[in-house]
Amino acid sequence: MSARAERSAAANGRVPSVGQRVVRTRAARVAGEVAKELLVIAAAGVAYGGVRELTEGDLQTAVDNGLWIHELEQRLDFAWEGAAQSLILPHRLLVDVANWVYIWGHWPVIAVCALALFAFRRDHYRLLRNAVLISAAIGFVFFALLPTAPPRLADPAFVDTIGEWSTSYRTLQPPSLTNQVAAMPSLHFGWNLLVGVTLFLATRSLLVRVFAVVMPAAMAYAVVATANHWVLDVLAGTVVVLVGLVLARPRHISSFPQRTSADSPIDSRAAMRDARPASSTERR
Repeated sequence: MSARAERSAAANGRVPSVGQRVVRTRAARVAGEVAKELLVIAAAGVAYGGVRELTEGDLQTAVDNGLWIHELEQRLDFAWEGAAQSLILPHRLLVDVANWVYIWGHWPVIAVCALALFAFRRDHYRLLRNAVLISAAIGFVFFALLPTAPPRLADPAFVDTIGEWSTSYRTLQPPSLTNQVAAMPSLHFGWNLLVGVTLFLATRSLLVRVFAVVMPAAMAYAVVATANHWVLDVLAGTVVVLVGLVLARPRHISSFPQRTSADSPIDSRAAMRDARPASSTERR
């Protein structure tokens, strides 16, 4: 078929135009990438479930480990769980804010940020994904070898603020799907920290960078104030995710985002200029 006939057929809807074929090809590629990411997430979920089955039944050991961590904090003089909780307990509004940060500031924020990075900063999305998977693998070893009860389960002096005053978390993450004795390390905080670091690296926007700093800081306080993690859990979570970040970071991702990238629109004239064959003078 001649080029003129092909254009005519495309105009009549019988043959896809070049633009339509490009769109369909790109859509198929994106669909394939999304399917691959969903398979990776599903595999990680299966691994998490396996570790949960291995550890959750040994509650007494987990309580003993939690109390040992608290004693260690007292010797090191940073057992701040009681002080953090005492700041919010007299004020129901502060309790609700801490609960909201803990519940809605975790998976919903991670999911939205991951989708944004997948759409606009694919390299940084891969960095986040790989760092999460590596830190999860490290965390799973801790969960299996050192099951740890959180303050709300280990010591009746602490109040389970989410259990007492919120039902959202149990709806978002039913107890049957969570490991109740996986306090050490705190990946609940750690993965928010990973998101914050990745966002900070991926953009020059002041607003986004402020969010990238404030969000994990708020989560660090919330996981302690709601009696879901010991302070030492937060410190250990920080170390674990930073190790994951270092191991996951490819060399071609710079410390600060460039104005152009493979996943971002670039100036078409500059691209055409770069793609143009060099002149004889330039070749010499």
